[in-house]
Amino acid sequence: MELVLHNLDYLLKGAYYTLLITLVSMFFGFFIALLVAIARLKGNRVIRLLAQGYVSIIRGTPILVQLFIVYYGLPDYGLILGPFTAAYISLSINIGAYLSETFRGAILSVSKGQTEAALSIGLTPWQTMRKVVLPQAARVAIPPMGNTFIGMLKETSLVSIVTVTELLRSAQLLIAQYYVAMPFYLAIAIMYWVMSLLFTSILNRVEKKLSKAY
Repeated sequence: MELVLHNLDYLLKGAYYTLLITLVSMFFGFFIALLVAIARLKGNRVIRLLAQGYVSIIRGTPILVQLFIVYYGLPDYGLILGPFTAAYISLSINIGAYLSETFRGAILSVSKGQTEAALSIGLTPWQTMRKVVLPQAARVAIPPMGNTFIGMLKETSLVSIVTVTELLRSAQLLIAQYYVAMPFYLAIAIMYWVMSLLFTSILNRVEKKLSKAY
């Protein structure tokens, strides 16, 4: 483990990029998911079909293929993206499709009676969605969203394929330098585990606060 301690700063830098990619992708994926979920529930027939097609295509293809299409495929059409930009776009689009199903189910779990009551007191459909439906749906969505979040944290290791120096890529570079694998792989496994525990703790606190509020 001496080699790990000697190169700990380098591994921590890789962990920082792992967290950054995860947070940025989750941020944009959250809004994509919310829009897609609402489109599937409230949109007209064409919008619903487009939203369903997006979810079906993204969920039905490997994230690695999606990453290759964005990073290696788009340059064929003159659109060249940097490794980080390609990672953000690919992961955001991917997580948006999965989270949209979580959000859609959570929104449907809110009783129609509450929607009807909100409309009857003069709230607009958008106000009803924003003030009544979404806050209650959030409580239902938090646990599965947490699982998706942690899954995304681990899937960031795939972006090493497009030369993003996140945690796994950092370990691989050190292994190539020292010709020793086990200490570095064990070290990054522990770091992934600690980050997962941290996110789980944060989401559990958020869930408890929402449970008290509603």
